[in-house]
Amino acid sequence: MDQLNGFNKAFESKARLGIMSILMANESADFTTLKSLLGLTDGNLAGHTRNLEELGYIRSEKRFIGRKPNTTFAVTETGRDAFAAHIAALESFLKNNC
Repeated sequence: MDQLNGFNKAFESKARLGIMSILMANESADFTTLKSLLGLTDGNLAGHTRNLEELGYIRSEKRFIGRKPNTTFAVTETGRDAFAAHIAALESFLKNNC
């Protein structure tokens, strides 16, 4: 279907769509916040964030707060552009087919 050409497969997953949506609406979010908001397990969230990071769509910053590790994620410019294009394709699809 030509109408689906603008869809980005990286965002087909509900979890990745959620991660990107949260990060697009906020400057950044830490691992615990994403996990809580999305209802994901540690392993599931780690896999999805790793995939998005490998694609260059998000970046992570690891640090310690006191003695506890803290990983914070933020959207890259590449990720912002890719996600915006995906949402535009989705909106176009809905306008033309609903």
